[in-house]
Amino acid sequence: MAFILSPFFSIAQQRLKIKLIKRENENRVDVFAGGQLFTSFLYPDSLEKPVLYPIYDAGHTLITRGFPVSPRPGEPTDHPHHLGLWMTYENVNGLDFWNNSYAIPPEKKSQYGWIKTDQLLEVTSGSPGILRYHARWVNQQNKPLMEETTRFEFSGNDSERMIDRFTELRADTVVTLEDAKDGLLGLRLTRELQIPNTSSQQFADNKGNITQVVADTVANGNYLTSEGKQGDAAWGTRGTWCKVFGKIGKDSVSIIILDDPANPNYPTFWHARGYGLFAANPLGEKIFTNGKSSLHLSMGKGEKIRFHYRIIIQNGKTTPDSSSIYKMAEKMSTPE
Repeated sequence: MAFILSPFFSIAQQRLKIKLIKRENENRVDVFAGGQLFTSFLYPDSLEKPVLYPIYDAGHTLITRGFPVSPRPGEPTDHPHHLGLWMTYENVNGLDFWNNSYAIPPEKKSQYGWIKTDQLLEVTSGSPGILRYHARWVNQQNKPLMEETTRFEFSGNDSERMIDRFTELRADTVVTLEDAKDGLLGLRLTRELQIPNTSSQQFADNKGNITQVVADTVANGNYLTSEGKQGDAAWGTRGTWCKVFGKIGKDSVSIIILDDPANPNYPTFWHARGYGLFAANPLGEKIFTNGKSSLHLSMGKGEKIRFHYRIIIQNGKTTPDSSSIYKMAEKMSTPE
């Protein structure tokens, strides 16, 4: 898989310079596009994983939920491990990296893994702006299971923001990523981009814990996949891309995730929930196919696996149509 792909803009506009500022005392790198905050890379160990949070569109509107770092009035407070944009997995040698958060009681922490960022490898402003870091996927005894090297490319223009995430995972021991629902690339959406519901709902996580999600009439979002699946029907289906879209204020806001054809088990399954979780999980085949097939990805010591996802955030009067998104997706397999 090529690790440098040129960003693509659906409308030819001048690309903005991206400025990255390290704030090492706060374990944070701020990313600016055209002088406005685009996102921040947060990597304190207290978050149990590195994340991009918050994330703004080109109109400087938040597209991520505030909770638990900066809660906003009226937004849901379920799933405290859903923060910004992240990449983790539910079952790595039996350890749950996805669901770990401050909410896990100390007596249960041994069942959870931790992703600890130990080095910023590159922080470069430009067009695109580049952030590269190294992290270790460790157990509670701080023993690494995998080494992670991730490269972010940030770009944008007057109506679009784009994030390319290239992640390489290298096994420090024999590693199995068991077929599981909760993975891999996750984004927790702002309240307006949730699918509207008119009654309270309950959700159970993989540990049997029940979360009550109350009715929300502010939400007006919808999903659409490359295969034409919409709304809640998008969940658990395969597709080369998936879009969530809705109104925030006067603007139509669209977030598109593109799956790279070189990714494992392409095209991915979409773990896209109406309550605001927008995730791509190519490794959770068993639950998404109702047991018709399963996937157990194993790596010997020193072996590597790579993932590349492109997140495109657009705002304006309309949402991009499917033909436009297909053209965006074609660029994923066309390196310079």
